[in-house]
Amino acid sequence: TNRECLGTHPCPNLKVDNKDYLELLRKLRKLPKVKKVFIRSGIRFDYLMMDKDKSFFRELCQHHISGQLKVAPEHVNDNVLYYMRKSTHQVYEKFAQEYREINKKLKKKQYLVPYYISGHPGADLQAAIDVALYLKKTGFVPDQVQDFYPTPGSLSTCMYYTGLDPRTMEKVYVPRSPRERRLQRALLQFNKKENRALVQEALEKAGRRDLLPVLR
Repeated sequence: TNRECLGTHPCPNLKVDNKDYLELLRKLRKLPKVKKVFIRSGIRFDYLMMDKDKSFFRELCQHHISGQLKVAPEHVNDNVLYYMRKSTHQVYEKFAQEYREINKKLKKKQYLVPYYISGHPGADLQAAIDVALYLKKTGFVPDQVQDFYPTPGSLSTCMYYTGLDPRTMEKVYVPRSPRERRLQRALLQFNKKENRALVQEALEKAGRRDLLPVLR
C-alpha cells in the first residue's frame, strides 16, 4: 500500500522534527546586521501540529512573524478536504487556537490570513455555504479567493476530467459550469456588494433561503 507523508491520514512512519529548521532560524537571528527574519507563508500547519515539541511554534510567533501569517486551510468541509488530500478542518481549528494562545502569552497582536479555494472537485454549493458560514462566524472574509483550475499531473485534475477519485474509482461531484463556479466564489466573498445577487441565487439553488439574512 502506498502511503502519503501528509494528508487526511499522515503516514505513521513520518518522523516529525522541526529542529533543523529552528536551528537555522536561530543562526540567522545571530547574523550581524540582521534585525529580523520574517516567515510570511509556507508553514504546513498540519505538520506543525504533529510536532510534540512546541519550541518551533513558540519561536516562530516570537521572532519570525510580521503582524500576520498566511496559511492554507483551503476549505472547511471535510469531504472536500479529503479530495484535496488535506487534514480535517479540526486540525486547522486546533492550530488557529494554539496560535492565538501563544501570541496572547507573548502579548503580540499577530493574525492568520487563511487562503481558500472554490470550485474544487467534491465541492458543491452546500460545501461553499459551509465555508461562507465559517467565515461569517470568524469575522474574516478573504479579499482574494482562488478558483480551482486543473493543472497537469495532479490528483485533483484527474478528478476534474474523469469525475472519479482514482484512489477508489468512486464518482466525485465536479462543479464544471462557469455559473456554478461563479456562485461558489461569490459565497466565499458574500460581503461584497457586487456578489449579493449571486449569493441569493446560490442560496436559493441550495434550498437555503433561510440564510439570506445571515450571509450579507
